[in-house]
Amino acid sequence: MTRALTCLTAIVVMASAPGAFASSATDLTVSGLITPSSCEPSLSSGGIVDHGKLTVKDLNPDVPTRLETANLQLEIICEAETLFTLTTVDNRPGTSAIRPSSHGLGMVNDDQMLGSVAFILLDAMADRVPVRTIMSSNGGASWRPSTYLGHAGLTAFALASDLDAPIALRVLTARLSAFTTLVPATELTLVDDVPIDGHATLQVKYW
Repeated sequence: MTRALTCLTAIVVMASAPGAFASSATDLTVSGLITPSSCEPSLSSGGIVDHGKLTVKDLNPDVPTRLETANLQLEIICEAETLFTLTTVDNRPGTSAIRPSSHGLGMVNDDQMLGSVAFILLDAMADRVPVRTIMSSNGGASWRPSTYLGHAGLTAFALASDLDAPIALRVLTARLSAFTTLVPATELTLVDDVPIDGHATLQVKYW
């Protein structure tokens, strides 16, 4: 798990010209944000979902196979009330066989996608008060109710009375559910053992 605080810096090298020539200019802006408090995310079970050992007979031959839903406890503790969003980095990019907005599970024989895993957040509590999970797919310009957690949007939390904007939180707890789906067995060439190799990074972004 990682915390993310992004700073943008720029270096500009300008060549000088003789005074006899006309000159032009443009403005350069360097921006960023330093937040007075930080947040520490953690997941139960070390953030590991283990589906154990499966055989080909456990897979549906012609339709995707949904494995048992796994549940982890997410906790985020901030030093003070902090406005933040959540997103993920898919560390197996380009291997999600079911939906691009989900996370990949790696490749079989370098040319076959194994499946995907999707994450949602349920039962969110902020400082022991129930809150609603909201999601933005346009960088925070607008928000809508959604339990989605992934790389295709930003996830935040709001009061039930106002779902249009995130709220600042100090302690957040929620149930993170992982839905793992494997492609039909007929789409896979299985000769040797194949690992289910999903890997994602949960990021806290200060807003």
